[in-house]
Amino acid sequence: MSASDSHSPYPWRSGVPRGRSRSLRRPCAGMIVLVLAAAGSLAAGSLARGQEPRSAGSPAPPPARGEGERNAEARAWFQDAKLGLFVHWGVYSLLGKGERVMERDRLPVAEYSRLPARFNPARFDAEAWVKLARGAGARYLTVTAKGPDGFCLFDSKLTSFDVVDATPFHADPLRALADACRRQGIRLFFHYSLLDWHHPDDSPKGRPGGGDRKRYVAYYQGQIRELCTNYGEIGGIWLDGGPDSAGAYLDLAGTCRMVHELQPGALVGDNRRGGPIPGEDFRAFEQEPPGQSAAADDLPREILLTVNDSRGYNAADVHYKSPEALIRAVVGAAGRGVNIQLSVGAQPDGTIGPETNRRLLELGKWLSTSGAAIYGTRRGPIAPRAWGVSTAKGSKDRPSEVFLHVLDPDAESPIVLGEAAASLSPFLFSKEVPLRLIKAPGGLAVDLPRDIRSPVDTIVALRPQVLK
Repeated sequence: MSASDSHSPYPWRSGVPRGRSRSLRRPCAGMIVLVLAAAGSLAAGSLARGQEPRSAGSPAPPPARGEGERNAEARAWFQDAKLGLFVHWGVYSLLGKGERVMERDRLPVAEYSRLPARFNPARFDAEAWVKLARGAGARYLTVTAKGPDGFCLFDSKLTSFDVVDATPFHADPLRALADACRRQGIRLFFHYSLLDWHHPDDSPKGRPGGGDRKRYVAYYQGQIRELCTNYGEIGGIWLDGGPDSAGAYLDLAGTCRMVHELQPGALVGDNRRGGPIPGEDFRAFEQEPPGQSAAADDLPREILLTVNDSRGYNAADVHYKSPEALIRAVVGAAGRGVNIQLSVGAQPDGTIGPETNRRLLELGKWLSTSGAAIYGTRRGPIAPRAWGVSTAKGSKDRPSEVFLHVLDPDAESPIVLGEAAASLSPFLFSKEVPLRLIKAPGGLAVDLPRDIRSPVDTIVALRPQVLK
């Protein structure tokens, strides 16, 4: 493992401390003991998780916000998709210091506004971006339409501070990406920053006051309208920035209504820490999964995780997460019932670097053989533990399959599933190798010899034989 691999992308992987419980009986050499209590029903809900599990594959809840059958179908698709690729890009890439360099280096608007004249990404290839997303196993792609610097990566009629009017490139990369996504079967989301350090009517960091707030709302909503009408059918809009109170003074509920009117199948999400916006379809969390405080609503969720340590291209950032770490991050998110988007930064020439490519394609290779235990699943019946997580398919009352993802190859903690262990058939996933159920203190156990474990994720499939 390289030094950069020590940057763990899943500090939230374990639901309990990693220390071994003294009350646990050490397993025999060569096996991990997975204890299953022996009375009752796996599907009955008497599971060792401390809270009632959500459905393991039931339809999405009725669309209390984004209305309509297409919206409900899109939410269900989103929860099934599990993995997206998020590409941050803009004129800030010329400086090689990440997305927020304008704020961090306190660059004046007049100075920053000279960057577009140097932006000419001659090697940009929309087909290659979408192919990389597919190769990584992503089911959707999110791309910057406007960053917090106010620069627009699309042809907007509301400003000249955009890629078509202000750069020698004179082309609209979002149009090329929209076409490529349709050809390759990937849904396209547009990332739009509510912060705008370039627009005179947006106050610093989006705080109320300063400038003409109504004029700025009309401006940004006009651009959202352009994104929803000029690029065909899209997957959705990913709103970024603004404090918790932004919903009222930025009319975010009105923005959600407009998106759903223009694109009935599109989803709207944002990354604020406040309560959900009326009309919002999913909620996003930066670098870590949502905490229990965010569990009051029933919206789908996703985590945004950078592949290195930077949001946007940073030439000095070589702290790339290993392919194994990315796999564990994807599994850890699925076991918590949330999607994950892997965030990368495109370079000034329009390419995505080889270190990023290699890691994403390694992830995709793993998903090509193990994705059935990820895609289309919901949070499993066991809460995250030191050994790993669980995912499940089927309904809450009658799960068709439960997957145990043992992320720690040296795990010794027992996995308490609940009751009626005798009705379960355990298999080593993908190889369809039957595993033995054996008696153990407190119930039954799965014999998982060390020579069949994976160093990354050992997946045990539990298939109920009879559920009553």
